Parts: sequence; structure tokens; C-alpha cells
Amino acid sequence: MMALVERFLDTLAMEEGASPKTSAAYRADLRGFVHFLQAHRRTDLTGLSPEEVTAFLHDEKGRGLADATLMRRMAAIRRFLSFLAQEGFLERDVGEVLEMPRRWRTLPEVLTEEEAAAVIRAAAGDSPEQIRDAAILELFYGSGLRVSELATLGLEDVRLDEGFVRCTGKGNKMRVVPFGRSARQALERYLKEGRPRLARAGTPAAFFISRRGRPFTRQGLWKKIRGLALKAGLARPLHPHTLRHSFATHLLARGAPLRVIQEMLGHADISTTQLYTHVDSGRLKAVHQRYHPRA
Repeated sequence: MMALVERFLDTLAMEEGASPKTSAAYRADLRGFVHFLQAHRRTDLTGLSPEEVTAFLHDEKGRGLADATLMRRMAAIRRFLSFLAQEGFLERDVGEVLEMPRRWRTLPEVLTEEEAAAVIRAAAGDSPEQIRDAAILELFYGSGLRVSELATLGLEDVRLDEGFVRCTGKGNKMRVVPFGRSARQALERYLKEGRPRLARAGTPAAFFISRRGRPFTRQGLWKKIRGLALKAGLARPLHPHTLRHSFATHLLARGAPLRVIQEMLGHADISTTQLYTHVDSGRLKAVHQRYHPRA
């Protein structure tokens, strides 16, 4: 069974450009699934049932795994089973009938508009680092990029005149995301007053650079953002995707179409983006009150 897992991962890397990090996560998830089946006296996948997959997920839940980890494992298993069916190793795609129980679904943490503004204000100042940090936060909240996408932006990826950034997301898929007036002003100031004072001889063409003139790692950039959130006095912890989730939720609350938000976030599946409709229950109530004849 592990040989089939490796064959699946090779196909994922070659045909979809899956990163080593994604492949490693899928391998760990599927190894756990295979070990579970072997422990229950399965030697191959012939006749695998949806109930067996669900039993594995419930077993993982009982071990105290986080909901996000369970959902990732289910996604890995579904893709693996779909691959096996397409390649003829399974008679049918067992994963098609699987659905994550609603009680396992977790809603993303989001900031209010006032909290997001407070985090951005925490970077205010005239030093090159403060000018850079303000640009980082304005672009992060103003575009919904992932932290990894923010860290890998190059100078050529930010188009100030046109008001958009070009980034490479999961699966090496490129997308274009617009940003607004506040982000543009912060980015312009950073390029004029911040970055030239941080750059050194031999500094690469990374857009955001450290005080030593080096590109940020994902971890280094996240540490910087988390520090600014603490400085802003947020009462709750800031997670790597909190500003990204806030970006999407605030767009939805102001009437942006879900399909457009999906494109800006780089979600392959609209169901991932639909999670934000559950976060913004106030918007649903307002629409009901406005349009229902008996509201």
C-alpha cells in the first residue's frame, strides 16, 4: 500500500507541481492511514469501504488531533483514493461519498476592522524598519496573501502603477491580486524611504528585506507580524492566516462576490471560500431583512 502512496505522490509532484512540503505532509497523513488499515488486518485496498475511512478519522479524532489536521488528512485520503480509482487500482472512488462531519469544521479566527487597523497602526513611525513593517501589514491585510507568498515577493511582482501584486501560490499557480489606496501609499513610501536604507551591496531583488538587507523567511516574517499584533495589544493571539481570513471576511461583509474572493485567495475549490459565509452571519441576517417579504 505504501508503494501506491509513493506512486501517488510522484504523480502529484510531476503533474500538479506539489511542493516538497505538501508531499511530506501527504506522505505522513497517508502513512498513518495505511498503518491503521494494516493494524486492522488489511493487506491491500481491494474492496475498501467508506466506513473504514471514517473509522480511521474517528480514531484520529479520539487521539486528540486538531480539526484542521483531520481535515487535511481527509483531503489527502480523498485525493489518494481518487487517484487509485482513475488508475484502475480501485473499482470505485470511495472518497466521493466521504464528507467531513460538520462538528469537525472550524471557523477561521478573524479580526474586526478596528482590530486590523490597530495592528497596522502599531507599525507607525519613520525608521526604515517601521516604514517597512507598515507596508507589510497594509499589503498583508489589503491583498489576503499567504505569509509564504508575502515573503517570496520580488520587486518585479509589485506593480504600483497598476495596483496589483503577482504571486505564486500552492501548486506553483500564479495569480494576480489587487490592493487599495492605503497599501499603495505604504508601499510607495517603503520603496522611497525604507528599502533603500535597508539594502546592502548584493541585496537580492526580494521586495521585503530585513535590517541586514536579506529576504525574510516565512518564519521570520510571521514573527515580525505577531510582534506587531502584541504591540497593538490584541486580547487574542494572532495566527498566520488571521489577517488573510479577515481580508476575505471583510470583503464579503461589504458585498464582494464569493467567486471574486475565491480568485483573490487562490482557492482551488469554492467550498473552501464558502467557509467565510458562516463567519459573517451578520451579513446573512442583513440580506434576509432586506429582501425577505416577511422580514
